[in-house]
Parts: sequence; C-alpha cells; structure tokens
Amino acid sequence: MSDYILQMKNISKTFPGVKALDNVELEVKKGEVHALIGENGAGKSTLIKILAGIHKPDPGAKFYFEGEEAKINKPIDATLKGVSIIYQDLSLFPNLSVAENIYIGQDSNKKPWKKINWKNIKKTAERALEELEVDIDPNTTVERLSIAQQQLVEIARALAFEAKLIVMDEPTSALSSSEVEKLYKVVDKLSSRGISIIFISHKLKELFRVSDRFTVLRDGKYVGSYQTEEIDEAKLINLMVGRDVSYEKNEKEVETGEIIFQVSNFSKQGNFKDISFSLKKGEVLGITGLVGSGRTELAQAIFGVNKPDSGELKIYGNYVQIRSSADAVKKGVAYIPEARQTQGLVLEQSIINNISLPILNRMRNKLKLIDRKSEVQLAEQYIKSLDVRPALPDLPASKLSGGNQQKVVIGKWLSAQPKILIIDEPTNGIDIGAKTEIHKLLRRLANDGIGVIMISSELPEILAVSDRVLVMRHGRISGELGIKEATQEKIMSYALNSGKKDDSSDVLHESNQVSQGV
Repeated sequence: MSDYILQMKNISKTFPGVKALDNVELEVKKGEVHALIGENGAGKSTLIKILAGIHKPDPGAKFYFEGEEAKINKPIDATLKGVSIIYQDLSLFPNLSVAENIYIGQDSNKKPWKKINWKNIKKTAERALEELEVDIDPNTTVERLSIAQQQLVEIARALAFEAKLIVMDEPTSALSSSEVEKLYKVVDKLSSRGISIIFISHKLKELFRVSDRFTVLRDGKYVGSYQTEEIDEAKLINLMVGRDVSYEKNEKEVETGEIIFQVSNFSKQGNFKDISFSLKKGEVLGITGLVGSGRTELAQAIFGVNKPDSGELKIYGNYVQIRSSADAVKKGVAYIPEARQTQGLVLEQSIINNISLPILNRMRNKLKLIDRKSEVQLAEQYIKSLDVRPALPDLPASKLSGGNQQKVVIGKWLSAQPKILIIDEPTNGIDIGAKTEIHKLLRRLANDGIGVIMISSELPEILAVSDRVLVMRHGRISGELGIKEATQEKIMSYALNSGKKDDSSDVLHESNQVSQGV
C-alpha cells in the first residue's frame, strides 16, 4: 500500500491569457503536515481548487489517492476521496447552529420527504467536537462564535465527513497568538491520528513550527519538495522568489516637509480617547499596538466612516470637518482598509473599473457619460507604475493574487490624488516577495510628497517602512518613537504597558498580541 495519501502529477491550468500552472506536482504522505508555499500568484490557490474539483486541469493531469488513480471532475469527487478544504474565508452558515454546520451535506442522498433526525445531527456534532477536545455548545449559532472557534467547527465538520486529507488555507490570519497555539495542538493531534494536512501560510515561522515537509511553487511551476530539517528561512525565501529577500530596519533619516495633517483630542467612546498627533509631508508614520487597541477605529473615524465623539482635524493648518468618506476624498484623504477583498475592491469588476471608482465624476464627458478611453488610460498608467501582474486591464480583480489586488487598491486611491494616504495592514495575507514591493511603493509615495499613515501589527514591517512610530494601547497613544531609537522590544513595552495609570475603562480592551514575525 502507498505511503502517500495524495499524488498530483502533470498538473497544468490555462486561463485566457494566463498560464496559472505549468506541469506542477504535489505529493502528501499519510499523517504528515505538508506546507504548500509560494508567492502570491505562484499557483497555490489554483492547485488547491483543482484538488477540490472546482477547476478542471488541462489534459494530462493525474491524481492518485492512496496509490490508486482517481478522477476529480467535481467537488463531490474530492469529498468522497476524503479531501476537505478549509478556506481562508470560512464557509459556515452564520445563522445555523454549530451542529447543523457540522452535519450539513451528510444527508446529500436523503429523500426529500424523509424527516430530519435532529438527535443524529447533534450526536454527530458532539462526537466530532469531542475528538478535537473542543468545548463548544453544538446548539450555539455560528455567528456567536469567535473566528478561532469557527475554524474549529470547520475542522470538526471535516472529521464528521471522515476526512483523510485536510487543506488549511491561511488558518491563522485572524487569530491571536494564544489561539494560534491551540490550533497548532489541533494540527499535531490530527497528524498523530494519521490525518494528513496541507498547510498554506505566508508566516514562515509557523510553517517551520508545524510542517514536516515543504513544496515550493514559483510562477506557476514546481520548484521542489524539501524536508523541514534540510531547509531554513533564507533558503526557502530564495526558492520562493528566486532572489534573497529580507526585512531591513529603516535607519535612514528622511527629510520631511511641513506638517500637512493634525489630529487633536480625537475620542470615541469604546474605541479610542484623547488621540493627538501630526503628519509631515513625505513622512511614513507607523501606528502599531495590540489588535483591538483602537488603531483601525481611529483610521475609520479620520476617514469619516465612523463619526468621533470629539476632536479636531487640520489639513495644511486649516480646520476641516470630515462627515463621510466622500468628504474625506474631496479633502485629499484616502483610506485603504485591511479587508481589501470585502472593503477595498469590487472583485467581479475589472481592474479598469476598480481603479476609476473613486473619481467616476471626473471621468464623465460632455454627455455626462463615462469616458471609456480615459478610464482605460488611467488603469494602464497605474498597472504600469505599480507593476500589476498580469497586466490585463479587463481582468476581474478576483483573478489577481493578493499582492496584485493590493496594488490595484492602492492604484484606485492614488487616482484620487490624495495628500494623505492611510493604509491598514498593507501586507496582510501577502507573501514576502510582494511585501517588499509594497514597502518600496509606500516609501516611493512618501518620497513623492504624500503623507502616509501605515497601520500594522507586524513589527518588522513597522521598523522597515516607518520614519516615526506611534504605539497604541487601550485606545490611547502610549508611546512615540523616532525610527532610530525604535526596536521591537521598546514597541512591545509600550504596547503592553504604557507606564502610566491605566485610565481606559471606556476604551476597547484588547485580547490579541502584536505579530513579531514575518
């Protein structure tokens, strides 16, 4: 009998104008945790969708499960072979109970007139949750659970389907450090029981923590497979991107200009309190702190999404009132949210339509119709200057990798010609190669005179890009550091303990920790 639960050979996939995969292979042993790694756009998602039966590969592809050749033509084929995919965007029904979510799909062949066996549904859920040693009430509706608990429900559902191979796509992207540790234990438990895991993540440290072996893809091609003990981070990054890449602390003092933006005494009950800071022309101001410290809420209040209770704003020394996001754009403020897919892009619209979205009124001709030629020229300008790949203006944003989607979001807001750019978690879910490109782009925008406010929980990123760092704790600014004096240790000390009396009863209390890894 084969040692491999899965063997995929000669896997190619061609989309119109794009060769997404070119003769890729993937072999996963029984009971191993196998890291699938590569830059955004390397082909990981396409490969997994082929495994799941969502995409059909080009002719010549071969699938083997437990040594026997098989066909995967549709999702049910993968499910019947014991494959379960847990996507980054969880696919649970929020208004249904935990038990219903775990059981759903089990009775796919049930006759429509047959009664629902609620006792069996609950028993199936209880058994799956017990296997994971998870204390979640099966009767609770999923919308009342934390993200970490929802992920455990997804895993429990896979166990209920008797999965032999579970694919976890960016499973820790929204988890705190303590929740991540719990997930590691679950992965270890599943592996010890002989269940295989394909683990996809851009966080290299966690991959080395959980994985037995790595498969590396680059530009849609198979680079190789490696035992964890025979490889290190530097070699892995080189294999992924074809060059040496590393974060380097910004030690260079940049000459910044006049103060272009001032926030004074900004407060919003339950979010942040007495926030005051300034931003200079050409400066990258980093804002960090624990998840839940009020960083995102502050950015949204500045941009007019959430109205603050009190406080004042000045742009170039003049008091301004921003009552809406449209107001903010008119006054030269742009905001790139963390959730680029749900808040930053219209995924099924083209790159052209996404980039022109904030300035459609300016694109109208004499007949008040959108000037298509101008719209295309604008998109092509930003596709070229931001190096969006593939450079296909009519391509839907959903077809782009995470890094290229982020470039389109940046291009979209640059089209509005902002004086102040606020960007929240600029490289969330983006691979190391694309991260450095985004970092260089932010520095370039600052050099061109835009004032950049960068919110990030990744301390290496804060140190690599910022000229100055503000640290938030319990909704307040607990520290300010020039980039030369800033270190991870100093930032963490401010994030965890401001050294002042903790008067934060009306401000958010955080439960998660700053990410210190790549």
